Amino acid sequence: MKICLAQINPTIGDIDNNLKKIKGSIKKAGDGVDLIVFPEMVLSGYPPRDLLHKKQLIFKVNSAVEELIDFSRDYPQLGIIIGAPVETGKKAGKGLYNSGLLISNGSLLFKQHKSLLPTYDVFDETRYFDPAEEIATYLFKGERLGITICEDIWNDPDLWKNRHYDLDPVDILVNKGASIIINISASPFQYDKDEIRTNILKNYVNKYEIPFVYLNQVGGNDELIFDGQSMIINKNGEILGKLKAFADDLLSIELSRDIEQVDRPYTIQKKQDDKIASVEQALVLGIKDYFQKCGFKKAVIGLSGGIDSAVTLCLAAEALGADNVLAVSMPGPYSSEGSVIDSRELAGNLGVDFKVISIKDIFESYKNTLSGYFADLPEDVTEENIQARIRGNILMAFSNKFGHLVLATGNKSELAVGYCTLYGDMSGGISVLADVPKTMVYELASYINRKQEIIPEEIIEKAPSAELRPDQKDEDSLPPYAVLDKILYYYIDKNMSIKEIAAQGYDQEMVSWVINRVDNNEYKRRQAAPGLKLTSKAFGMGRRMPVAARLN
Repeated sequence: MKICLAQINPTIGDIDNNLKKIKGSIKKAGDGVDLIVFPEMVLSGYPPRDLLHKKQLIFKVNSAVEELIDFSRDYPQLGIIIGAPVETGKKAGKGLYNSGLLISNGSLLFKQHKSLLPTYDVFDETRYFDPAEEIATYLFKGERLGITICEDIWNDPDLWKNRHYDLDPVDILVNKGASIIINISASPFQYDKDEIRTNILKNYVNKYEIPFVYLNQVGGNDELIFDGQSMIINKNGEILGKLKAFADDLLSIELSRDIEQVDRPYTIQKKQDDKIASVEQALVLGIKDYFQKCGFKKAVIGLSGGIDSAVTLCLAAEALGADNVLAVSMPGPYSSEGSVIDSRELAGNLGVDFKVISIKDIFESYKNTLSGYFADLPEDVTEENIQARIRGNILMAFSNKFGHLVLATGNKSELAVGYCTLYGDMSGGISVLADVPKTMVYELASYINRKQEIIPEEIIEKAPSAELRPDQKDEDSLPPYAVLDKILYYYIDKNMSIKEIAAQGYDQEMVSWVINRVDNNEYKRRQAAPGLKLTSKAFGMGRRMPVAARLN
C-alpha cells in the first residue's frame, strides 16, 4: 500500500480554507497513492474549544464532509482519512464525537471515534465529546486499517507517567486483525516530547510487529504550537519517512519498500543544539501563525537593551520579516546609555525600524501631578511601575495608530514570581517568552548568534536589570536565575512541596519565598497576554489556578 502523509496547517473555524488545503494536498499526492492521511480535527482545526457549541460550525463541517465525499469521485482509487467532529445523534451526552473518517470514491466508508479523551494539561475533551462505544477495523485494499486518534496511543505508563488508561485501543485493534495502525493527531509541541512520542510509536511496533502511520497537525493556534513531525514506521521498527518539523509537508511512501529504497528516508541527525533549535522554530511559527490567523501584519516591541526584548525582536523579525517590525527604545531617568546604544545596534543588525522616545519628561509630569498626594513619602515600587506603564502606553499608542500588535517580552521566570508590571511591560497581544525560563532565554540568544553576532554581546553579558531605580539589578530582589528556574521547575512542572524541593539541595527559606511569590501573583498572570506554550506546564490554559485562594 502506498500511503501519503498530508501534514497541513489548518485555521480553527475556517472550514472553507481548511477544505481547500485538504483538496490541494489530494491533488498533489500524485498517481499510485492508495491512502492519504490528514490530522485530527483537520476540518475544524484543533482545538476549536467552545466553537464546538455553535451549530454553525457543525453545519459547516457536515457540509465540508459531503463536499469532500463528492470530490473523492475524481480520485476513485484513493482512500482519504480526515479528522472531524461528528454528531452522535443521541439526546444524552455531549452530542459530538472526535472522529476519524475514511472516504473513498463518493462514499463515507467508515467512522472511528476517539476512545480516550484527555482532560489533563491543556486538554478538556470530555467537555465536548463522548468516547467511542466501539473500536473496529476496516478492510481497505487488502489491508485491515486500525484508526486511532491522538490520545488513543498515549497509553504507555513507562513513557508517559500518570496517563495510563484501562482501555488500550491499539491492543483491541490488533486483536481484531489490524494490519496497519494509523494515528491522526493534534499533539502540541513540547521541547522534550518528540523523543517520547517516537518511543511510544516504536514500542507499539516492537510489541505487535505491525506498521504504524502517525500524522500530526502543524501550526500555531493561540497559545498552542503543533510541530508536525509525522512519520511512518515499518513493522521492523524502521522510520521509513519523517515529515518536516513546524512546516506543511507532504510525503508518499510505499509501505512494503525497504528503507534504502524510500525517496526521502529518515535518518537520525541529532545535534547538541537540537532542543534549543526546536524551541526557536516553535516560537517563530507561533508568532507567524498568531499574526496571520488574527489578521495582523506588523509588530511593535519595546526594546529595553535587555536580553528578553532582544530575543523577542529577533524572533519577530524572523517570523514576520524585518520590514514588519518596529522597535521602540524608551529610555527613562535610570536607563544606562548603553541600553540605547545596544538596542540601536541590534535593530541595525536586523534591519528593523528603530525609534527612540524618552519617557523622562512624562515621568516627571506624573510625579508632579501626584506630588500633592505623595508628599513626604519615599519613592518605591510605585514610581518604578509608573515608568513601566508609561512605556506600555506608548507602545499601545503605536498599536492603535498604525495597527501594529504589541509583543510582550517578559519571560516565564519573571511572570512566575510577579517580577513584571500589569498594564506596563505585560501589555501586549501575545507574550512570546511567557513559557521560556530566563536561563533558556540565554540559550536562545546564543543560538541566534550561532553564525554571526546579531544580538550584541553587551546585551548578553550585562547583569539583568529593569533599570527602574539607580543601580538596580534583578538579583537584588530575586535568587540567581539558575537557582530560581530550578525551584520554579520543581514547583510548577513537578508539583513538588517546599520540603521536597528543599530536599533537592535548596535553602528552604528561599524555596518558601519563591513559592509564595508564585502563588500570590496568580492575579497578574490571569490578566497577562496569551503566552506561547513550550514546556510541560505553561501558565494560562495549561495551569489553571484560582486567584482568590489560600493553601496552608
